[in-house]
Amino acid sequence: MSSKAVDAVVVGAGPNGLTAATVLARSGLAVTVLEASATPGGGCRSGEITLPGFLHDRCAAVHPLAALSPAFAELGLADQGLRWLHSPVALAHPLDDGRAAVLWADLGRTAAALGIDADRYRRLMAPVVHAFSAITETTMRPLTAIPRHPHALATFGVRALPPATWVQRHWFRTEEAAALWSGSAAHAILPLSAPFTSAFAVMLQGAAHVAGWPVAAGGSQQIVEALLRVATNAGVTLECNRPVRHLGELPAARMVLFDLSLSQVRQLADERLNDRARRWMQRFRHGPGSFKIDYALDAPLPWTNAACRQATTVHVGGTAAEVVAAEAEVAAGRHPARPLVVVAQQDLADPGRVPPGRAALWAYCHVPAGSTVDMTAAIEAQIERFAPGFRDVVLARHTTNTVQLEAYNEAYVGGDITGGSYRGLALLARPHLSIRPYRLPWRGAFLCSASAPPGAGVHGMAGYHAAQDALRWLHGAG
Repeated sequence: MSSKAVDAVVVGAGPNGLTAATVLARSGLAVTVLEASATPGGGCRSGEITLPGFLHDRCAAVHPLAALSPAFAELGLADQGLRWLHSPVALAHPLDDGRAAVLWADLGRTAAALGIDADRYRRLMAPVVHAFSAITETTMRPLTAIPRHPHALATFGVRALPPATWVQRHWFRTEEAAALWSGSAAHAILPLSAPFTSAFAVMLQGAAHVAGWPVAAGGSQQIVEALLRVATNAGVTLECNRPVRHLGELPAARMVLFDLSLSQVRQLADERLNDRARRWMQRFRHGPGSFKIDYALDAPLPWTNAACRQATTVHVGGTAAEVVAAEAEVAAGRHPARPLVVVAQQDLADPGRVPPGRAALWAYCHVPAGSTVDMTAAIEAQIERFAPGFRDVVLARHTTNTVQLEAYNEAYVGGDITGGSYRGLALLARPHLSIRPYRLPWRGAFLCSASAPPGAGVHGMAGYHAAQDALRWLHGAG
């Protein structure tokens, strides 16, 4: 273990941790990053995990918010070779009769395909798209802060507040529009009757109309490689295979930032916590888990609907009512017979990931936290339902349940890939209600993970804002 004193230690080398480290190093501080695994990246790694020649994203796969991240733009990841690639369709949501709801980059084209809901979709999303830069700047920072763009926040807020079920029942009239909305909102991993679930549909569909839903050329690992280059250029030291099990293992430093879930931090720092701090940290809750399958395929999927054959992402869940029912089952601690399956076909945009003529598939569904139930049959039945003959083209598969997911990345507690549940006010007050949400309850300690604002996603914004707050604290400015 290194005994060299530094200005700052960052625990965890995911995108947030590397972003935080770079911001601190660029301000002139000596920064060391400690990573438990043999390689950095957290949930943003890629590898050949089915067959040789098939490159799979291990967790994060499609990156609508990364392409719009102010932090990544400021760090200059594009100058480090990071490229975003797109397939013709951002998202398709197939229905049983061969129809599909299709999310195109062009808002007008998306609306026109929704028939009698065309005007309603435009009225819902056009103001969001028009103000999306200001909305992103406002929502990708703590929502407890004074808003820089109050009109943009209001535009977002009136659309984000209602439960997704309210919007799909009372705003839309076609099954396509309702299914598109419910599938996007389900990324909240909450019952879709919960307030603020529409926020996820607003942000994800708005992002599609502004920058698409891209993949990183060469796999999600390339986001981390670009971050590593900017971090190294800034003077950051990275030490892998360095798990931290208690605070006494940390080198001496003026501050420490944790790219870990809040529950991990609580376990590390229990002896530092007073009763009040321990109570609020214990109130923090994780959400459901995920069951994931990576496939190597002998040929592209035989989707019934042509748009699905062009889509980077396909939401496989049937009607809006079926999606609502599936997510309600998960929230109740049960395994849905017909889960919503989020499918990614990255090689449509990035064909170099697979051998010529072959294809790959990335798929997951939500399950109760800590589940070890094998959801392979349920997932494959859903895909086969909309792509008859799918099983015939499977060459190999690799499954990951919630326990294995947590073993791969300990921040995924119980298989929770979002850093903590969004139930209640957690979208607004994450990890708890505070005007300084990145500060932990002992001197010089900060939270820079998905458990902090703005939450889950590969965008680096929690790391960016935590580092800025740490610098204010260091210089006595707040």
